[in-house]
Amino acid sequence: MIPSITIAGLGAGDINQLPLGIYRLLLQSKHVFTRTLDHPVINDLQREGVRFESFDSIYEKHDQFEAVYEEIVSLLIEKAKDHGALIYTVPGHPIVAEKTVQLLLEAAQPGKLEVTIAGGHSFLDDLFAAVGADPIEGFQFLDGTSLRKDDINIFQHIVIAQVYDAFVASDVKLTLMEKYPDDYEVTIVTEAGSGNQHTVKLPLYELDRQVTLNNLTSLYVPPVRKEEDTYKEFAVLRQIIATLRGPGGCPWDREQTHESLKKYLIEEAYELLDAIDQQDDDHIVEELGDVLLQVMLHAQIGEDEGMFSIEDVIESISSKMIRRHPHVFGDATAENAEAVISNWQKIKSEEKGERQAFRLDEVAKGLPALLRAYEFQKKAAKLGFDWDDANGAMEKVLEEWQEFLEEVKNEDSSKQLDEFGDVLFALINVARFYHLHPEEALAKVNEKFYRRFSHVEKRVKESGRPFNDFTLDELDAFWDEAKNIGL
Repeated sequence: MIPSITIAGLGAGDINQLPLGIYRLLLQSKHVFTRTLDHPVINDLQREGVRFESFDSIYEKHDQFEAVYEEIVSLLIEKAKDHGALIYTVPGHPIVAEKTVQLLLEAAQPGKLEVTIAGGHSFLDDLFAAVGADPIEGFQFLDGTSLRKDDINIFQHIVIAQVYDAFVASDVKLTLMEKYPDDYEVTIVTEAGSGNQHTVKLPLYELDRQVTLNNLTSLYVPPVRKEEDTYKEFAVLRQIIATLRGPGGCPWDREQTHESLKKYLIEEAYELLDAIDQQDDDHIVEELGDVLLQVMLHAQIGEDEGMFSIEDVIESISSKMIRRHPHVFGDATAENAEAVISNWQKIKSEEKGERQAFRLDEVAKGLPALLRAYEFQKKAAKLGFDWDDANGAMEKVLEEWQEFLEEVKNEDSSKQLDEFGDVLFALINVARFYHLHPEEALAKVNEKFYRRFSHVEKRVKESGRPFNDFTLDELDAFWDEAKNIGL
C-alpha cells in the first residue's frame, strides 16, 4: 500500500464554515494529525469524537519556523508509512499560507508517497468582506514572519498573515513604516468570517501596542491614495520624469539630449562631493537625488528614442556586480580589498576582450585633466610601466620643476606651459604612490583656502577699510589668525 497524506483545511474558525465533505472525512478517519490544536473548530470536532494528534510541542524545540515545518513534514511522512493513510489538518485552506503543505507537495513521489488536497474554506473571502475591499483592484498576500520591504506594493490591497504575537507585529510595523507614514491606518482582523470575528482599525505605529493577537490574526493594509505618500517609490519617480518629457510636459526637459545634459551631470557630481566633504547628510541626500535625476533623464531619453530603458541600465549594473564579485555570489575567494581589486581588474579585462585597441583607451576622454592623468598612470602601472618606489617619483618632480624654472628664465611661454604640465603630472604620480587621490587633495585644499580667505575678507570688512588699504603683511596676519583658530 502506497503511503498517503490527505490535507484538509479547517477554515477560519467556525465549524459552520467547514465543508460537509471535510466534516465527514474527519469523523470517519482513525488517524488525524493537526499542525496546532490552537484553532476553535478543533474543540467542536473533539466534542464530536474526532481525535487529533498535534505538533504543537515541536514549536518549542526550534528557534526558526523553517526548522519547525521541516520536522513536522518529516514526522508526517513517517506516520504515513506506519499507518498507510492519514489526515493532516491545517487552519484555513491548505494551499493558503501553509508552508508545511508546500513541503509535503514537494515531497510527494509517484508510487512512494501520495499527497492529496481535500480542500477547505479560505479566510481571504471573509477578510475582504470584513474590511470592505475588492481584491479585483489587485492585492498581495504576504507572510508576517518573513516580510521584506521590497516585496510590498503600496498601490495594492495587502493582507499579511501570521501576525500572531507582539514580536511579529513589531517587525511587521517597522518594515511597513519604511514604506508608509507612521500614522497610516491599518486594520487587524481576527477569526474572519466566524462568530468571533473581530476587527480593529488603528494607526500603524500602534500595531504592536495593547492589541490582542493570535494565530488567526491577519493585518489588512489599504492601498495608498495620497500622492505625497508615494514619493518614495521608484516607479513614481520614473513616471514623473516620463511626464516631464512627454506631451504637455516641461519644454526644457523635452528638448534635452544626452549631449546637452553632460555639463549638468558633472556639476551635480561635484556638488555631491562637496556635500560629502561637509559631512552634511541632508545635503548628501539632496545631491544624490540630483545625480539620480540625471541618470533618470538619460534613461528616459534612451527610452524615448527606442534605444534603451532604465531596466536596461539596472540589468547592466546588476549583471556586472554579480560577475565581478564571484567571492560573494560565486565560489571564488578574496581575503582582502587588494584581492577584490585584483579579481575585479582580471574579470574586467576578460570582459573587454579585444574591444580596446590600447589600454589607455579605457580611460574616458571626458574626465577632467587631473583625473585623466591619475587614471592614465594607474593603467600604465598595472602593465609594469612605473617607478620602483616613491623616491623615483619624487626625484622626477624635482627634475621637472628645474626644467620649468629653466623655461621661466628663457621666457618661453609655450614651453613653460608644457613643463608646468610635466610638474603636475609628476606630482600626481607621487600622490598615487602614497595612495592619495589628487582630486580629493586639491578639493580639500580648495576648501581650506576658501575658509581662511573668507576669514581674511571678514576681518577686512569689520575694519571698515578697503582691501587695497591693507599691506600683504597685515593680510597675512589675518590668514595666520585663521590658521590658529582651526580654519
